Amino acid sequence: MSDSLLSESNTPTILEPTVPVAPSVPSLPIVTHTPTLVEAFAHQVRIEMHKTLVGQDELIDMLLVAVLSEGHILLEGVPGTAKTLAIRTLATIFDVAFARIQFTPDLMPSDIIGTNVFDPRTSEFNLKRGPLFAGLILADEINRTPPKTQSALLEAMEEQQVTIDGISHPLPSPFLVCATQNPIEYEGTYPLPEAQLDRFMLKVVISYPQIEEEQAIVSRVQSGFRSRNLTTANIQSILNRGNLAEYHAEIEKVQVTPEIQRYIVQIVRATRSHKHLALGASPRASINLLLTSKAYAAIQGRTFVTPDEVKRLAYPILRHRLLIRPESEIEGYTPDRVIEGILGSLEVPR
Repeated sequence: MSDSLLSESNTPTILEPTVPVAPSVPSLPIVTHTPTLVEAFAHQVRIEMHKTLVGQDELIDMLLVAVLSEGHILLEGVPGTAKTLAIRTLATIFDVAFARIQFTPDLMPSDIIGTNVFDPRTSEFNLKRGPLFAGLILADEINRTPPKTQSALLEAMEEQQVTIDGISHPLPSPFLVCATQNPIEYEGTYPLPEAQLDRFMLKVVISYPQIEEEQAIVSRVQSGFRSRNLTTANIQSILNRGNLAEYHAEIEKVQVTPEIQRYIVQIVRATRSHKHLALGASPRASINLLLTSKAYAAIQGRTFVTPDEVKRLAYPILRHRLLIRPESEIEGYTPDRVIEGILGSLEVPR
């Protein structure tokens, strides 16, 4: 563990933000107790992320959950809501290889995973690695490329490896795919198939900032911050890859009672028989809801999962796995509305 997180006595220490936040924007909560390893790490990540982002607390927490749960995340929001900036900031904080892939209609699978190139000098084929071999991948506007190229991500996301000419090549660890898509301008886009969507652990919907937050954004730009140049934010790298195993070990110890486990299963199973859904969630959703609830409890400093964690994570876990019936969609039903109804109809364990 780095000195910024742990002292010589191995006691986690919380650092306060070094970049001032506008008074109208809520500051990070002050931790008065002795934090756990994961809680201290999460607090430090929030501090660094808020050097470039104003607000977006849910996005930051879900990015943390994705990293600590070893899952992938899909971000949906209108242009200009800091989706790309958030991922670039995260890559700087984690000090991992970063690759931005702009998905376009003419993008080919080999452009992503790489290909074997013949070298006439040695009469051998050499592997030219694609951008997918980076540790953190920004798949920008993933729904603008055809399904053939979208499917090139499936093996990488599920098995953390790619196969080129019959030979499997491992990808680095940590490996995180952060994809973005635009909820408007559907002309010329290719909606992600259900199998592709199911590989994303979380889907986060990003909305416009509040007026106080947008004013704070403008104020930061006036003070010299430029999103194109992250050095103006003085972001510090805080992730030691060797410590990632410690965080995972701590999360693994988070307790989930049989009652909470049953509650998770009941939520997911309720989607399969819901009258407004043509497609419910698979057992993968149950597993992901369990894992992310444990990670979220850990970053809050708890050693056990409560129903509150399950309820909060149900939305990003399930919303992209549900298919609304056409007649229900006309009536105004959305995945989030269906999830809200399911949570309200089930008895909460005590």
